Amino acid sequence: MTLRVAVQMDPIETINITGDSSFALMLAAQARGHRVWHYDVNALTLDADDRLTAVCHPVTVQRVAGDYFAKGDPVRLDLGRDIDVVLMRQDPPFHMGYITATHLLERIEHETLVVNNPRSVRNAPEKVMVLDYRRFMPPTLVTRSVDEVKAFQAQHGAVVVKPIHGNGGKAIFRVPAEGDNLSALFEVFNQTWPEPHMVQPFLPEVAKGDKRIVLIDGEVAGAINRKPGEGEFRSNLAVGGSAEATELTPREQEICAAMGPELKRLGLIFVGIDVIGGEWLTEINVTSPTGIVAIDRFNGTDTPGKIWDAIEARIAARTVS
Repeated sequence: MTLRVAVQMDPIETINITGDSSFALMLAAQARGHRVWHYDVNALTLDADDRLTAVCHPVTVQRVAGDYFAKGDPVRLDLGRDIDVVLMRQDPPFHMGYITATHLLERIEHETLVVNNPRSVRNAPEKVMVLDYRRFMPPTLVTRSVDEVKAFQAQHGAVVVKPIHGNGGKAIFRVPAEGDNLSALFEVFNQTWPEPHMVQPFLPEVAKGDKRIVLIDGEVAGAINRKPGEGEFRSNLAVGGSAEATELTPREQEICAAMGPELKRLGLIFVGIDVIGGEWLTEINVTSPTGIVAIDRFNGTDTPGKIWDAIEARIAARTVS
């Protein structure tokens, strides 16, 4: 099966190929003989005939630092007729531009497989979908009210405050039990973001790591443990965390078993979940999950290959039906 693949992602010139999951997926697609194009989300156009098009560049990739891609001449493609699968891989923020792109891509679902399913991505931002699994989460407050946070902090002590649509560990603050600067911090949050914010107790277990578990079509594909860097409590690799090999705890296996069938039903083929201390579920990442390069480095696996196996199986099933 030879597929025509369009990758909607940030400028390829800006990525770090050492750990970039989108690049790994492009390499794997190319190795299977699939044809790959790259386009920026801003290149999407819904024309007067209700056809979704994008100005795309054919691209070839190789794992060579400083010389890792070559682009061909731009061409306007009909993403419904000319493409078999769209990988929606641009990084958040999850704002109205991102949401609008999901609405546009939803219009070609009957013709082209979009990974992850755009409707499900729109309805399942990282720190919102996870609320469906509160039984696995630490106590969690979603609010814009500093008074609500003060009451929550009086009960739980030190807290962590996060933008509800943030990513990559950015703008996550720990506020000590004394509440130093809580009011000032919430003023900044409320001025910066129109949506409510997420507040959780600070979990000391984060010093031992924050596990990223990847699920492909609802099945566990692998995991890494991300440990905070010196002087940090955030373990995201993007903010200086380090990775190490790991195994799943019984609790983590229970979490994955509980959500796996629903992820598959929703067309969320490539998902990364975050679990602290082997016990506390904190995020379900569906917009542009990462971590597969590190997982394969430690485990000797081929996670991009597994993702393409799932995509090819989905397309084969669509063809039969």
